[in-house]
Amino acid sequence: MSVQNSNIINNYFVDEAGDLTLFDKKGRIIVGNEGISKCFMVGFAYVPEPTLAKSKLENLRKELLADPYFKDVPSMQPHAKKTALIFHAKNDLPEVRREVFKILLSLNVKVQIAIRRKKDLALKLKWLFETKKEKLSDNDIYDDLVKRLFRNSLHKADENIIHFARRGNSTRNTALQSSIDKAKANFQAKYNKTINKPVKIIPAYPNEYIGLQIIDYYLWAVQRLYEKGEDRFFQLLANDFRLIMDLDDIRNKDYGEWYSDQNKLDLKKIKPV
Repeated sequence: MSVQNSNIINNYFVDEAGDLTLFDKKGRIIVGNEGISKCFMVGFAYVPEPTLAKSKLENLRKELLADPYFKDVPSMQPHAKKTALIFHAKNDLPEVRREVFKILLSLNVKVQIAIRRKKDLALKLKWLFETKKEKLSDNDIYDDLVKRLFRNSLHKADENIIHFARRGNSTRNTALQSSIDKAKANFQAKYNKTINKPVKIIPAYPNEYIGLQIIDYYLWAVQRLYEKGEDRFFQLLANDFRLIMDLDDIRNKDYGEWYSDQNKLDLKKIKPV
């Protein structure tokens, strides 16, 4: 949270993990095939002090780049446009990740993530097309998750600034604004309260805002938990996750399984993907 002229301004940073590859050219479901992710996730990180976060992580980057231990590491070379430019959990060395995690734990970040299980999603899309001749695009699915993520988050400040990691070359401002408007409408319908707080949408690349590099790490930790059954990264950051919506795990509730302080996410609880 930042304060300008006595106004409370909340900064959110949104990114995704996995992809929405569901079918081959013949319309066959290929989720589960080699190289195809099993989940698609969209999440946001609320970063209370973006300037401080940037300072800490940029200082860490400078220290790492100056360390002789990393001198000849390909991902640390400027021309590679990887760790030398941005922190990205998938590309960073384990030694780098460990140092980034230490910084993240000091930032008081709060994270929410919405998850679609791609096999379940593919079956639903197939049914929708075969019975109603309706199609949903990748952007439709993404925008729906954005709407769900922000329903209960936009009433807490005088102004909200939402930084979205770009999806391709398009900014998609109009579509993203529509998702935010729907989130406000859903909040109003549930609580009978109107949200009149302004929302500023900023599409950006991860090298432009450190917050986008932060949410990448949290998404990566959850992705490893779900797809690899590896929980050590998630457990390290577990206290920073405020809500994880597993929307296609409908064993107990038709809207999915929600993990929060009241229902802590644990590897043993997850329905296999």
